[in-house]
Amino acid sequence: MRNIPLIVPFATAAFGARLFLNEPDTGIDNALVIPQNGSLPDLSRLLGLPDFDWAARHILNDSTYTQFRYGSGGEWSYRNNLEAFHRLRFRPRVMVNIIDIESSLETSILGFNFSAPFFISPCAMAGLTHPEAERGLVEAAGKEGILYMPSLAATLSISEIANARVTEDQVLFQQIYVSKNQTENRLLFQQVEQTGAKAMVLTVDSAGDRTRQRALRYVPDTNIARSTRYTYMTWDYYRQLQNMTSIPIIPKGIQTVEDARMAVEVGARAIFLSNHGGRALDGSPSPVEAALEIFEKDPEIFQQIEVYADGGVRYGTDALKLLALGVRAVGLGRPFMFANVYGTQGVTRAIQLLKKEIAISAASLGVGNLKNINSTYIQLAPNGWYS
Repeated sequence: MRNIPLIVPFATAAFGARLFLNEPDTGIDNALVIPQNGSLPDLSRLLGLPDFDWAARHILNDSTYTQFRYGSGGEWSYRNNLEAFHRLRFRPRVMVNIIDIESSLETSILGFNFSAPFFISPCAMAGLTHPEAERGLVEAAGKEGILYMPSLAATLSISEIANARVTEDQVLFQQIYVSKNQTENRLLFQQVEQTGAKAMVLTVDSAGDRTRQRALRYVPDTNIARSTRYTYMTWDYYRQLQNMTSIPIIPKGIQTVEDARMAVEVGARAIFLSNHGGRALDGSPSPVEAALEIFEKDPEIFQQIEVYADGGVRYGTDALKLLALGVRAVGLGRPFMFANVYGTQGVTRAIQLLKKEIAISAASLGVGNLKNINSTYIQLAPNGWYS
């Protein structure tokens, strides 16, 4: 009987637990039908970014969908990326003139102007979702005036993606991986520079290999899966790499205030908060948690350097919470890759839906000008809404 007080809380937590929802139930299963002739559901019936995930899951074969969906290990970080946003509650203001909110969505990233404060994050192998591969992403980004960051592991080559730009002055930032072979790195940098990319996005959160249990379920022989990899990456090495190119190198995968400070110290022009979509270290913080840590411990960083973030963003309200903490622009990978099942039209619709969500949610929050959003619009203390 003396153990009852200890047992009861655990029992309550166990009975109160719920299943993880990849996307919430908003009636899509009853509203959308997958045509039997192999065609796609009516694009106009897709009403939000989670709908594209639903459509892709029903259209792509299991192994292909899993290539984009999987997270590392037990996928706790993948889940946390999606759910961490709901632990921060808004503090809406009323009686505010919000009529011109849409005109305030425009922003600049490293001095380049874009129509909205979000961009397409690096995501590999778009050819698995559509025959036109990354063309759907680069074309939609160009038409809608947002930034696209192609992955080095894209289906199309760096030059093919650059040639798919809708205008010669469309801005791309190229994601890269590097090795200890400086000759290889120099050749890669030259190739990127020749395509006209305005920055390189260096992935720094994957020094060790991934625990890819879900993805490996579809490998015929796991004994011949890729060998374990370890990647050399230090801040001194970052300095060496930056000195090899005239365009900025943005470290992607910053997850703590200490590393954000180091990036400032070594002269990085910007940092990218990310945990690789929950695909690197399971148990790593979500980008909104990383942004909150920086805000609480060293908020000046947001004035000293441009800060971007991706991971788990599915709604305009998610983007607003990151922007309120000081993040300059918000990235999305999986949602746009799933939208690419429809090609350029699908990615375009996803961009337009997110623009609309950000605008109407900012209006409901009482933000008359998106450039004026700040931390007073959110309750910084977690609200206890844990899964």
